[in-house]
Amino acid sequence: MRVIAGAAKGRTLKAVPGMNTRPTTDKVKEAIFSMIGPFFDGGLALDLFAGTGGLGIEAWSRGIERTIFIDREKISIDIIKLNTEAAGMGRHAEIYRNDAERALKLLEKRGIAFSIVFLDPPYRLTHMDELMADLAQRSLLEDGATIVVEHDAGHEYPDEMEHFILLRKQKYGDTAVTIYRYSPGSADGGTSHADE
Repeated sequence: MRVIAGAAKGRTLKAVPGMNTRPTTDKVKEAIFSMIGPFFDGGLALDLFAGTGGLGIEAWSRGIERTIFIDREKISIDIIKLNTEAAGMGRHAEIYRNDAERALKLLEKRGIAFSIVFLDPPYRLTHMDELMADLAQRSLLEDGATIVVEHDAGHEYPDEMEHFILLRKQKYGDTAVTIYRYSPGSADGGTSHADE
């Protein structure tokens, strides 16, 4: 695994030992950022099931000002620290060990809002639509924020969700990526070019 583009291009990232963490492949990562970027002009990113931290590091490398990484596993937190150091992120990374739901409550107290959120949980977790609603309810999303959900290709997330507009759906083997835009003014949601 390596950083594909931007300030930290070419830096090698470590994987989490064992089979519990499934890092996003470079091919899928490149596809994600070609859909949502490829580069950014500042903003705050949240890598909620961070694993290796690869998605949040890539976002920072491509122009995001700061990324908050959250994972519940100590081994992942240790790897994220090594990877953010290898990328040269320094003070542009915040790393916390916590459950996703508890982390959102703590982030709400800080009064911050994210421009990009990466949700790449273990594939057995299929409630990212509920987490998105929680992010919105807690005012943790900027108007127009991008939410990237990486999930098992056998699971489908809804095309229409309150306050979220579907931008893309793409499958890469057994992995699928579903991308939404947060639009608080859209009560019923809507659809854009979804590619199966």
